[in-house]
Amino acid sequence: MGLKAKTIFITGATRGIGREIALRCARDGANIVVTGKTSEPHPRLPGTIHSVAKEVEVAGGTALPIQLDVRDADAIAAAVQQAAATFGNLDCLVNNASAISLSGTLDTPVKRLDLMLAINLRGTFACSQACIPYLKKAPNPHILTLSPPLDMRARWFKDHLAYTMAKYGMSMCTLGMSEELRAYGIAVNSLWPRTTIATAAIEVNFPEAILKASRKPAIMADAAYAILNRDSRSATGNFYIDETVLREAGVTDFDRYAVSPGTPLYTDLFLD
Repeated sequence: MGLKAKTIFITGATRGIGREIALRCARDGANIVVTGKTSEPHPRLPGTIHSVAKEVEVAGGTALPIQLDVRDADAIAAAVQQAAATFGNLDCLVNNASAISLSGTLDTPVKRLDLMLAINLRGTFACSQACIPYLKKAPNPHILTLSPPLDMRARWFKDHLAYTMAKYGMSMCTLGMSEELRAYGIAVNSLWPRTTIATAAIEVNFPEAILKASRKPAIMADAAYAILNRDSRSATGNFYIDETVLREAGVTDFDRYAVSPGTPLYTDLFLD
């Protein structure tokens, strides 16, 4: 099908998985709305909305960088309206922005809980809500949220309750919206990695050995690309795993995604 001239709105696109998805879609000649909080170079983290926008253009896409804090509902509405006005259409939303804190209940300040709920759950809901009126007009509309399959066993809650609630909140948006929007032909799905992915979040929150046992963000970008090319009326309400999606697409060589080929891979959170 391809994504040429399709408009893809991506949250948290300045680095990591969001950036990789932007570049993968750009290679088709897509219009990429690059959103994120970082507009000026960060002292410790790479990437800004402007640096990624330049990369998108080099890759073959057309970029619209917008500084956006997904906790601000008014700013979200304005950004979505700007994107639609600039490109004349809106075809896909990728809810990638997320905050993480793998801490227990006593070690999680309420301020940190509020941050994760505001970015992960509320941000996903608000961005989806703002995009839906435009997606209804698209020929093959998708909402893709980077969140895990829902598994209510206590093992996924006991060590980081606040984070699990925030990520599962994103997944509950997929669960509910997929049925709510089915009649409009809008696909609503989640995507989660089989293994940990080498991003800043893994580097900060996990030991170095786990970073080396991770895969590169490109595997999530390739899986996201495959999902966004599926028929929105038949591929909805799924909790996709990156490796499974790519195997279905005929990929057999996964060594190229490994940070350290030959090193046993580390299974991501929320998966057995």
